Amino acid sequence: MVGCLSRNFAFRLIVLKALLQNMGLIVRSSAIHAAGCYTTTPIRKGERVAEYTGRHINKEEADRLYEDYPVTYLFGLGDGETVIDGFCIAMFINHSCDGNCETSEDDGHVWVKALRDIPAESEITYDYCLYDGGDDPCTCYCGAAKCRGSMYSREEIKRRKIAARKAAEKKRSKRKTAARGNGSGVAVKNGAVK
Repeated sequence: MVGCLSRNFAFRLIVLKALLQNMGLIVRSSAIHAAGCYTTTPIRKGERVAEYTGRHINKEEADRLYEDYPVTYLFGLGDGETVIDGFCIAMFINHSCDGNCETSEDDGHVWVKALRDIPAESEITYDYCLYDGGDDPCTCYCGAAKCRGSMYSREEIKRRKIAARKAAEKKRSKRKTAARGNGSGVAVKNGAVK
């Protein structure tokens, strides 16, 4: 009986601790996006704020499930093939180019951790560092002093600029080739075509 009571007590302590940790987070209106995640209590630098939880699915299934949805709560894992189909308080954490948190992956779990001390009533944010989004510009509205204007990572923005430049060069090259093909590039000297 004593072992059963101690396990029950230990379980209750774990549940109570989890509730107290989560009780400090609320969802309310945000200037960054429609809704955001806020803390009601101060958070210390390095402290885990939330876990991004949900079903682990592959990218193809995520694309199929959310093909016609304008908003998704997907978090890509480091393997590049798996995403978490978010259904938790962390899904309301908005992007900021100068976030007060960062994410870390540990054995399939994604944790949101404080980068600095965060005062009570602050919105919790992190840099999404997106790398996949098709033609979506993923415009950023964070308002940070060094906002890059996009939720894409710096590397992805650079990659997209290079790809756009190459596509523009290819398009110009095709136009020049087409212009030469209609006779405008043909030189005539002494009545002979060169």
